[in-house]
Amino acid sequence: MSTYLLRRIWQMIPTLAGVMLLVFFLFNVFGGDPAAILAGKVASKEKIDAIREQLGLNAPIWVQLWIFVKQVFTFDFGASWSTNEAVSAIILQKAPVSLTVMLQVWLLDAIVAVTLAVAVAYKRGSFTDRAVMGICTAAMSISLLLYVVVGQWLLAYKLEWFPVLGWSDDFWTNVSTYAPLPILLLLFVSIAPSLRLYRSFVVEETGQDYARTARAKGASEHRVMFVHVLRNAAVPIVTNLALALPGLFVGSFLIEMVFSIPGLGKEIVNAVQRSDFPVIKAITVYLAMFAMAVNLLVDVLYKRLDPRVELK
Repeated sequence: MSTYLLRRIWQMIPTLAGVMLLVFFLFNVFGGDPAAILAGKVASKEKIDAIREQLGLNAPIWVQLWIFVKQVFTFDFGASWSTNEAVSAIILQKAPVSLTVMLQVWLLDAIVAVTLAVAVAYKRGSFTDRAVMGICTAAMSISLLLYVVVGQWLLAYKLEWFPVLGWSDDFWTNVSTYAPLPILLLLFVSIAPSLRLYRSFVVEETGQDYARTARAKGASEHRVMFVHVLRNAAVPIVTNLALALPGLFVGSFLIEMVFSIPGLGKEIVNAVQRSDFPVIKAITVYLAMFAMAVNLLVDVLYKRLDPRVELK
């Protein structure tokens, strides 16, 4: 296992290098002149040149690239161009806010979708199975934006069960008051595709030879489903859940903007609007590194869940 981990980590280096080069040239070469953007529409050439000198944009491209590489590995991207706040402090401040909402969505989606998937797969082919799949198909046809508009109008404005938007500095107030409505609306969107996918995993396993053999030996359908089938279906389910982790931050963009949640998603949108390149580059690179780490974790989980899998 240790040899495999070292080999995988070594293989991640070219991927990380490619991501860093792509991000660097995308923003430094093709992203326009940040000095002109920061100076404003009515700015003298002298002011733009002064800003370029202050930001280090007059240095040769290879010098800027080397500075960027050092920033990545020292976790120090300097200060934000728009707020002059340390980029690392911004990430550490905003990431927990996003996780307060998105991590609960991830956990609840996993619990509800897996439970319902096993239940409908147990009754596969029945009216209940067909009805649940029909509801899932209809739910998948509705966009998140429509859920948000209707949810804010009905549940927050009309019924006043939740605040329309907002966030506070107290964790428990956020969890009990401000987070439930965004979480509920995100679950409406996420559970339907997850349920259909997990049901397909479980149903596929019910037709395997080991399941038929267990039934032939006299095992009840309940035992076949929960002892044999679910154990093998857990491999793709856990894989899908793990691969969804990097998407927690990506999926928070819209919901944080609509509900005025000061998380990482909203910060990225604001940074793009302000052309705050240090913030954008830092978040982009670290999300890519997080995704690579999750992929490595998934491969290790494969081996833990199914010892027959050979790690190569």
